[in-house]
Amino acid sequence: MKLSELLQIVEDEPVFETGLLMAGRGQEPGLPAQLSRWTASRKLFRLRRGLYALAPPYRKVIPHPFLIANRLMPGSYVSGLSALAYADAIPEFVAEVTSFGPGRPQIRETPLGRFSYRYLKPQLRGGYRLVELGGGQTAFVASPEKALLDLVHLQPGGDDPAWIDGLRLNLDALSARDLVRLATATGSPKLQRAAAHLDRLASDPALAYEPL
Repeated sequence: MKLSELLQIVEDEPVFETGLLMAGRGQEPGLPAQLSRWTASRKLFRLRRGLYALAPPYRKVIPHPFLIANRLMPGSYVSGLSALAYADAIPEFVAEVTSFGPGRPQIRETPLGRFSYRYLKPQLRGGYRLVELGGGQTAFVASPEKALLDLVHLQPGGDDPAWIDGLRLNLDALSARDLVRLATATGSPKLQRAAAHLDRLASDPALAYEPL
């Protein structure tokens, strides 16, 4: 396969898998070696085995980090601080994209960013949706309420009012009702305590924890 053929096939794709290149073409024994050469010459970025993105100046579409996160580990969804920042629920910019799902915990360093994955029990999954990221790109992203509960779940002492208040949450970006509903559905006392604290704060922000 020539580079011109590759560009014709994938030029509008943010990321692509090798299966797309072979669709309708049959087996190409030399393709893996050619992809390795293009990666070495910085024409392609290798994100994981079988998953690539075009490098500048060849790419026409810049892949969104959330889309990359989903494609790196199918079945996962973006959550935690990443989803909270996306929803303007916290003031900080978060460079690393954190996702939750069925796979083992891991960190993946790629030419397009750092991506971390956390395992979550089946009964604690849910509360995420397909989000339009612009430019025709979509990704599964937790609602801000679910993202907060995922964060609380994994954080030792995550139900501590002092820790929650330290997040400097934008309460206007969160629904206290949805937070309580999601926490109750999990059956987790820890998550319910955290949701109850946020529910009280939503009613009276002056109740925020203030250390002595």
